[in-house]
Amino acid sequence: MRNSLLISALGISGLLAFSSGMYMSCNTTNTQTPQTVLTDIEWVNPDLPDFAAYTDVKAKKRAFFSFLEPLISQANHAVLLERQQILNWQDNAQENPQELARLLKKYRVSASDKTQQLNELAEKVQTIPPSLVMAQAANESAWGTSRFSRLGNNLFGQWCFTQGCGIVPSSRNSGASHEVAKFSSPAESVASYIRNLNSHPSYEPLRRLRTQELQQQGYSSGNTLAAGLLKYSERGEEYVKEIRAMIRHNQLSRLDNGEKFDAGQEAEKNQG
Repeated sequence: MRNSLLISALGISGLLAFSSGMYMSCNTTNTQTPQTVLTDIEWVNPDLPDFAAYTDVKAKKRAFFSFLEPLISQANHAVLLERQQILNWQDNAQENPQELARLLKKYRVSASDKTQQLNELAEKVQTIPPSLVMAQAANESAWGTSRFSRLGNNLFGQWCFTQGCGIVPSSRNSGASHEVAKFSSPAESVASYIRNLNSHPSYEPLRRLRTQELQQQGYSSGNTLAAGLLKYSERGEEYVKEIRAMIRHNQLSRLDNGEKFDAGQEAEKNQG
């Protein structure tokens, strides 16, 4: 599945203030273009619904996307908060050495020069288009019904390599040591997935495509960034085609420029 990845359970407590149930976030209508105004946003942390109980496929899809949308939004907002901090440092704001060290470790930045460190962080610490998150979650978790999503809240097939860190795949090859990572909640899985795409060397092409598209049109699209997922699956190009097909078939691209998923509206369209 994910033989190129080294994923461990994400320590979200270092990023979000769980004790108050709130976290600071950038106040913006387009989640990929941060503003300087920060506001409190409620943190939602729901359990995974029983999507297998749905007998109507269209209803299950609507429920799945509606469930994911706030989790994606809050994870991307948390990224924007980190990004704003980095941009402030680039504008000569006083740095917090401990926070800088945390971000360098989290996003796998090894440069020793301070300017280069901040430049690399600025390129890595950016949001992921909702359409891509939704399509990959649907694909990797079988619409939230897979064994790993139900038992481990793992919506993206992420691996870990410490014994006991997750769930041992029944089809694991002899001699292999990986497990499928377990998360405390679906929200943690979404945040970990976004961190993975933003930090792992395998997805540098995705991040370059994102930077280019942000410069060109002000937001990045899942359809474009999917080209940077060649190493996410052993299936390579076929996997990319499948993710793009899911984005297209479910009309998810419209979410990348700030449009919200309206389950009621979708139901009306399907009935019409």
